[in-house]
Amino acid sequence: MSLLGPKDALARAVAGIAAQGFAIVARNTRGDSVYLKPEGGAFALRVSNHARTPKQRANHPDSVTSLVLRQPKTAAQVDAMVAEALRNFAGECRKREG
Repeated sequence: MSLLGPKDALARAVAGIAAQGFAIVARNTRGDSVYLKPEGGAFALRVSNHARTPKQRANHPDSVTSLVLRQPKTAAQVDAMVAEALRNFAGECRKREG
């Protein structure tokens, strides 16, 4: 069971979310924060290696869920975190749309 570093874990998470019909809509210049939205969706899911800063909150008020990957994780752990983030995202969207 090998561990993925934060950069590889982030890439795996982004790929897993994209496989569920999300597209990258923004990425910071360092590449450590990625925002994805489902096609036609109003809200974004953020994947990063750090918590959101006030500037990020101001620049991306549409981001309703964050998946933060700071520590090395196994592929299975990343996949489980992606599944949880997608559930949280769906719940937040329902709350805000309803």
